[in-house]
Amino acid sequence: MISRFEHSPWSFWTEGSPEEHDAQHAYVAELMRAYPAWRLGDECFISERASVHADELTLGDRSYIAASAYLTDRIEIGADCSINPFCVVRGTVSMGNAVRIGAHTSILGFNHSMEPGTEVFRQPLVSAGVSIGRDVWIGSHVVILDGVTVGDHAVIGAGAVVTKNVAAGAVVVGNPARQVRWRVPPTAASKALSPLAERAASFADRARSQVNEILDRSWDAERQLFADRPGVPASVRAQCDAIELSMLLTDASPPQLSAGTQRDRLRGWQDPQTGLVAPIDAHGLQSAPASFDDDDVAYHIECVGYALDLLGSSFPHPLGAVTRGSAEILARQLSDLPWARNAWGAGHVVDAIGTAVHWTRRRGDVIPAGFVETLFSWLTTHSDPRTGMWGEPTPAEGLLQPVNGFYRATRGTFAQFGIPIQNPDAVIDTVLRHARDSRYFSPEAQNACNVLDVAHPLWLTRETGYRSEEVRELATRLLRDALRRWMDGSGIGFHAATSTSADESDSTPGLQGTEMWLATIWFLADLVDVSPALGYRPRGIHRPEPVARS
Repeated sequence: MISRFEHSPWSFWTEGSPEEHDAQHAYVAELMRAYPAWRLGDECFISERASVHADELTLGDRSYIAASAYLTDRIEIGADCSINPFCVVRGTVSMGNAVRIGAHTSILGFNHSMEPGTEVFRQPLVSAGVSIGRDVWIGSHVVILDGVTVGDHAVIGAGAVVTKNVAAGAVVVGNPARQVRWRVPPTAASKALSPLAERAASFADRARSQVNEILDRSWDAERQLFADRPGVPASVRAQCDAIELSMLLTDASPPQLSAGTQRDRLRGWQDPQTGLVAPIDAHGLQSAPASFDDDDVAYHIECVGYALDLLGSSFPHPLGAVTRGSAEILARQLSDLPWARNAWGAGHVVDAIGTAVHWTRRRGDVIPAGFVETLFSWLTTHSDPRTGMWGEPTPAEGLLQPVNGFYRATRGTFAQFGIPIQNPDAVIDTVLRHARDSRYFSPEAQNACNVLDVAHPLWLTRETGYRSEEVRELATRLLRDALRRWMDGSGIGFHAATSTSADESDSTPGLQGTEMWLATIWFLADLVDVSPALGYRPRGIHRPEPVARS
């Protein structure tokens, strides 16, 4: 006989028998042994008749997963949440506390690409993830699609199909879902925000309202290309930054050119022999062959790959940096990188290699035996346990090279693939020590690279709780500085606008600076628990979630 609690578990801990409680404790203990990456809270309940095959699962206190629910991939569920019978939760999905989900609802934090000419089942998966706030009520038979953020206190009516973000406090119904009223009016919701969250919300609203103006500012209508900012030539990166910005703030590709045209152009720039993307001239033409030794070409593996991913596509050709390599060649390449004098440059190469591995897996191309294992084992065995990083500080630059190199190397490897980093406490110590260097972190000296390169490692190690108050204090200070940088109609410059050390052109707002600062602001805001106020979450090259396994 099936226990009634399998399908109706909400009263299990108050009405279940001691024998039933013991059986659930034993089942949870069995699951914890079988899935070391799972974190299960107190008095949570998982039905033995649920199909839970998540690579990573966090289930908060008093939350439950009822019979016939189906969960896979990377799922983070807060306290007092319900996953009722026949719910499907797949992909990268996070939800805050007190989220109640009706039966037969599907929350899908991934999608298939739809490139013509290839059967759908052969297409690579894409994943922007689904983020659900706290105190959210989701009715029965709801469908929430990849890339959606649902704000705190929202209500989603039964049968709704949610394809766009849902504002905090909104009540939405229908297919496609549309807002019909407020559960928590904006005026009341804003009063509940902290002053810092209010500033973050105001900043994000400003950015969203001006993003198309910023894209127009960088658009060369004659050549049909984006430049980083007026007065500079077009570049491959500028096309990618435009796509990232538009998708981040409007959930659509830049309106200046159709998504298909942008996709086909990026794919057409890939060299079929090497798999690399060479720079372009002011007319969008490639004249010189692509070389992996070129910093821009290496970065194109990341920015072009993720721009295509956001457009639902991928590289058309194999990436020879992986497919034509070997474990032995890679080991020599890693050892020959300039870790001692230029850890950032070395990390830049590692970032490109790691990302090339990701796209190679997604394409289904063969990766040489031992290649991935060599990449991670080399990084693990060569990091300095005193700093948790690679490279050494120098009198001229202090810790700048090791810290910035750590961000680049881990972004493309450990962070991108969801693998825990080594010596996280040492990393936090090093980053906090570096952040005291006024040459880089006084308000007038900051740039997007240096601030992102401390924000991301601190975010990556946040779950340790080590020196958390100091981390929070630093993140708050840097976030306040960053929220002041927006310039109406043009965005944010790579360097602080008042920097005395930066080239004046780098202080001019452009696509690169704006994209990087928006991502940095999200990481800083998330460290101090105000990221929901922004209403956006990085989805491309700076996405916080690991990539979906295909």
